Amino acid sequence: MKKVRMTAVGRVQGVGFRFMTKMVADQIRVFGSVKNQADGSVYIEANGDPVKIDKFIEKIKKSPSPSGKVDHLEITEDSSLPERIKFSITN
Repeated sequence: MKKVRMTAVGRVQGVGFRFMTKMVADQIRVFGSVKNQADGSVYIEANGDPVKIDKFIEKIKKSPSPSGKVDHLEITEDSSLPERIKFSITN
């Protein structure tokens, strides 16, 4: 089990980024949550099989939304994150 938190910076709000992130997570079968931040970034927590998490990270780096663009993706492995059994969009 790998657990990560990520902050995506760029054109990531108002372009369907959270919705498409959930779609990608559901397809790959990773679990967690995604939410908009007040500073214009998007915060993501994800847990799952390490290979699937790595694949998920690569998809996020390329922006899951065709209208979006990730300029920077900060990734931190954090074993203290809660283990989720579904992927949800919050806020």
